[in-house]
Amino acid sequence: MENLDGKQLIFFDGVCNLCNRSIQYIIKRDKKDLFRFAPLQSSLGEAFIQERQIDTSKVDSIILYEPDVAYYTKSTAALKIGQAFGGGYKLLGIFEWVPRPIRDWFYDRVAKNRYRWFGKQDACMIPTPELTAKFLG
Repeated sequence: MENLDGKQLIFFDGVCNLCNRSIQYIIKRDKKDLFRFAPLQSSLGEAFIQERQIDTSKVDSIILYEPDVAYYTKSTAALKIGQAFGGGYKLLGIFEWVPRPIRDWFYDRVAKNRYRWFGKQDACMIPTPELTAKFLG
């Protein structure tokens, strides 16, 4: 695993249009520079999945990795990312009171249909030169 210098790493589906738009949304709101990014399809993403024996038939859209703490998937990852922006986004913590299986059921409905609803690219997103340092893998 690359040295993250205290940053959290977001693994995402690099060919999914919804996921790529979500990453752009996160980058714009990441005023504290908390996050780094890597496609699940990258060598880093594949190594992480293998190392932690993550079943990609069940988790294939987003993983939040906090070095030396834990990794989070699905709705929990999305909520933790949103809360990290601070301000009104901290209110997303209310949804953590909803049992994870219920939150993940809704998350899975969107994830299952994301290519049909939002489209898919042939290759992973290529970051602009200004954003290259935020992408690993």
